[in-house]
Amino acid sequence: MDTGKLVLRLFVGGLFMGHGLQKLTGWFGGPGIEGTEQMMEGTDIHPPRANAYAVALTETAGGAAIVAGAATPLASAGLIATMLTAIDKVHWKNGFWNSKGGWEFNGTLIATLFALSADGPGKLSIDAAAGRTRWGIGWGVFALVAGAAGAYGVVKLGERNAPAASGDR
Repeated sequence: MDTGKLVLRLFVGGLFMGHGLQKLTGWFGGPGIEGTEQMMEGTDIHPPRANAYAVALTETAGGAAIVAGAATPLASAGLIATMLTAIDKVHWKNGFWNSKGGWEFNGTLIATLFALSADGPGKLSIDAAAGRTRWGIGWGVFALVAGAAGAYGVVKLGERNAPAASGDR
């Protein structure tokens, strides 16, 4: 099972790193920080530049932490927050299936992060080197709850920080 967890961490963590680097640098056909800033503005996440950096860095560093199996529940919480925010702002309205732009893929990543947080990253990880091969269900729940709180905070702060519409003066 430890080899399976390593393969899962390498793939899922690598995906997050790639998505983060797309947003941060434009690598792998991504929009770069300017395009990510426009995406934040288009989804009413304000201030857009700060939030563009926040999501790009969270996905890049969180993905790297998942790959390494380091601070797995904390890394998972940050990544779950990005996925729940994406579901709320982009995918929910499209339904479940990814083929229609829905939240199927995001949900799969959230479930994977929960499982890695609850069951632990395995013996081939930094967490294991520090004495934690398993975290336990409480840490999986922590990752979900902290991720949900983070997403809620981003959405609500984005609404509160939105510029006033010209007709509101």
